[in-house]
Amino acid sequence: MGDIFTNLLQQTGILQLTWQQGLMMAIAGVLLYLAIEKKYEPLLLLPISFGMLLANLPAAGLMNPPGGGHIGGLLWYLYQGVELDIYPPLIFLGVGAMTDFGPLIANPKSILLGAAAQFGVFLTFIVALLMGFTAPQSAATSIIGGADGPTAIYLASKLAPELLGAIAIAAYSYMALVPIIQPPIMKALTTKKERSVVMEQLRPVTKAERILFPIVVTIVGSLLLPSAAPLLGMLMLGNLFRESLVVDRLSKTAQNELNNIVVIFLGVTVGATASADKFLTPQTLFIIALGLVAFAVSTAGGVLLGKIMYKLSGGKVNPLIGSAGVSAVPMAARVSQVVGQQENPSNFLLMHAMGPNVAGVIGTAVAAGVFLAIFG
Repeated sequence: MGDIFTNLLQQTGILQLTWQQGLMMAIAGVLLYLAIEKKYEPLLLLPISFGMLLANLPAAGLMNPPGGGHIGGLLWYLYQGVELDIYPPLIFLGVGAMTDFGPLIANPKSILLGAAAQFGVFLTFIVALLMGFTAPQSAATSIIGGADGPTAIYLASKLAPELLGAIAIAAYSYMALVPIIQPPIMKALTTKKERSVVMEQLRPVTKAERILFPIVVTIVGSLLLPSAAPLLGMLMLGNLFRESLVVDRLSKTAQNELNNIVVIFLGVTVGATASADKFLTPQTLFIIALGLVAFAVSTAGGVLLGKIMYKLSGGKVNPLIGSAGVSAVPMAARVSQVVGQQENPSNFLLMHAMGPNVAGVIGTAVAAGVFLAIFG
């Protein structure tokens, strides 16, 4: 009986548990707390953190590849959707179906704010190079500044798959912390007078404009940067589903059932890449720090261009909408609204901020396309 009990104990993961795996499980617990209790991006942070938990269970082998007489772990097979660049474009399909591009069409100047918010991406790329990262690793890390999780995963899977777990967790963590990170930067760079500006109501956008926009953007964007076509094309297809008003079933499926399924698979498998042996390295800490720098500088870039537009327009543009130029839709736009109303309760910036916000989604996809064209 003693031998049977000893063999049984050895087959469990208890004796195989390392302190590194225990630490990763604790980190997963903290992320689960933030997702459930604090409601920080729970739709993605919850499956990512649980995937991290699963990957660090000793002897479970959920991410083991097939071979040696074994068929492979469940999560390894699901991870092929990341490996083969399937999940991120499908997420973009859902985002496009859920997003109203009307504010951007009504105010085309908003795209400049979305572009300015990519400044943090390219500055961080240079900083990462100086810190010793390779060019592809620097590109994959710097895209965190765009605050767009699917784009970060897409780029990392192509350029630096060994950093995917750290990049994905940093990207989604900073997306979740938008309401905490952005307001101090916005207030530090603007005056009370600027934050109090009430902007004029946006003009109505015609149905023809709404339908032509995704078609034109797909053609022009893909011709200029073919490497961005998977993300940009699926984003605009989803939006065309929404705006055409003739495929309501497809639009609802892209927004709900399909998007939810892909989010589960993407989140759990990306989290599962954060095993202790890959995640607990100095490089991971550098990635998390660089991601914060990229996000902060991107926010500042959008606000500073907003200040320039405020001056050039004679005080008609509220600089706060520039912070929404990062891709965290629609949270960044809501933060612009909240900070603006703190200074002027009658202010309503949400729709104005949605223009730069959706421009940021396009801008980050274009930035990823630039990096892929150079290093892919």
